[in-house]
Amino acid sequence: MREKPYKHLRISEHRGGMSRLAVDLPKMAVATNIAIPATAVLFGALGYFIHFAFHFLTVSFIFLTLVNFFYRHVQTRHTLLRNFGIIAQMRYLIESIGPELRQYLYASDTEEKPFSRNERAEVYRKAKNADSSQSFGSLLNFDNHEIKLRHSLYPVDKEFQQPYKVTFGEERKIKNTYTITKPFIISAMSYGALGQNAVRALARGAKAAGIPMNTGEGGYPKYHMMEDCDLIFQMGTAKFGVRNNDGTLNDKKLKALAKKPQIKMIEIKFSQGAKPGKGGLLPKEKITAEIAELRGVPMGEDVISPPHHKECTDAKSTVAFIKHVQDVAQLPVGIKMCFGREDEFRALIKEMKKQKVFPDYITIDGAEGGTGAAPKSFMDESGLPIFKSLPIVNRILKEEKVRNKLKLMCAGKLINPGKQMTALALGADAIYTARGFMLALGCIQALQCNKNTCPVGITTHDPHFQKGLVIKDKAVRVANYVKNLEHDFEEMLASMGCASVKDLSPENVYLPRDAECTT
Repeated sequence: MREKPYKHLRISEHRGGMSRLAVDLPKMAVATNIAIPATAVLFGALGYFIHFAFHFLTVSFIFLTLVNFFYRHVQTRHTLLRNFGIIAQMRYLIESIGPELRQYLYASDTEEKPFSRNERAEVYRKAKNADSSQSFGSLLNFDNHEIKLRHSLYPVDKEFQQPYKVTFGEERKIKNTYTITKPFIISAMSYGALGQNAVRALARGAKAAGIPMNTGEGGYPKYHMMEDCDLIFQMGTAKFGVRNNDGTLNDKKLKALAKKPQIKMIEIKFSQGAKPGKGGLLPKEKITAEIAELRGVPMGEDVISPPHHKECTDAKSTVAFIKHVQDVAQLPVGIKMCFGREDEFRALIKEMKKQKVFPDYITIDGAEGGTGAAPKSFMDESGLPIFKSLPIVNRILKEEKVRNKLKLMCAGKLINPGKQMTALALGADAIYTARGFMLALGCIQALQCNKNTCPVGITTHDPHFQKGLVIKDKAVRVANYVKNLEHDFEEMLASMGCASVKDLSPENVYLPRDAECTT
């Protein structure tokens, strides 16, 4: 590399022979470290000889001199500050606002993660009941890597479409079956992960839209029940709300909760896509006295759920536990998991056949699923994506001849109609989405869910941030989102030549080679 210095800037040649303007940080640091105390002396002189007002600047630069001295000679935690002094603080400042700079100034409409501006905008428009049409063609790259729905040459007229209807518990012929009439369910989000205003807005919107809401594993669902929507009570590995002190199931508490009129189903959570095999995590910063009481946990400590239910150590004990929960709750009981190993899942299904015990539904959570807090290594490296795992699960259920024994649901970045329809075609009976509904509430993807500093008041318990989330207004947005999802669902179903969801199959989906799944 050939460099030619120009004071504190240099022109650097790098790969490809291109030149760029770069900062000579060591020289700039030396100059800054000299300039700050020199400027303090200068303003001191001006204040002494010309006007007292200059001393205000003298004091400011003396303060900066002391801060710079502390950075360079006292503190030992940050090497950059120790080597370069106060100008290195600019690096930390810019780094701290980097996500905002990328989101609002530099990122294109299709490149942000986990959801692009284009994807978020579609949800916003649906939630606001605004026109969601787009002109001049798609912004996506058509490079043979995308999954696409196959339309039919002969679309079905809407008047011939059959209304959507799925009944849970009908296979077991239980008394308290539960029927949904829309294929969308608000996925598991607990009070704790979300603030009370967000929970109530979602629950009120779910009531208005006529869809159920999963409580998440947050213990007694106080705020979920306030709005009188249909609820799926999720029982995580810590069994918050229905636990004994040793972490085992308290039958009495579960039975009492299952009798609540809002509770329509019970979901046993074995794992989730964002952190399979890890258990849940609620940072201590988000634990209020009320949350501690509802969950039965201490204040001032991170709440970490165990990686598995104490009762479930192998296939035999797991199936027995499912049966026990069914007997206690007397409601439809489902299980949720992130798919990992095919041999383990098949062994579980074989054990269900052996004991003649089946959950009323299985929810498969894709590895691309979201969460309030999880280790990055788990989010990035564990579990199978939903469009890989869902067809495998559906195939195993068919091969074992038990697909008619239960319903199949799924989750994992399914916020728009295209992906939801793809999941239904690949075997799902209904769709869970959490982040779709968070976006409907007004989430801006600030990525601060684990810090109690959510700027739009969704994943925080700070009253200052929560006050901006007005329950009655956001509940309308939730209901609008469902209404417009349903409209697109019916339109797309008709375009594929299908009169009902039962007519869908993997043949309705184009899977490129690198996304190909065994169906």
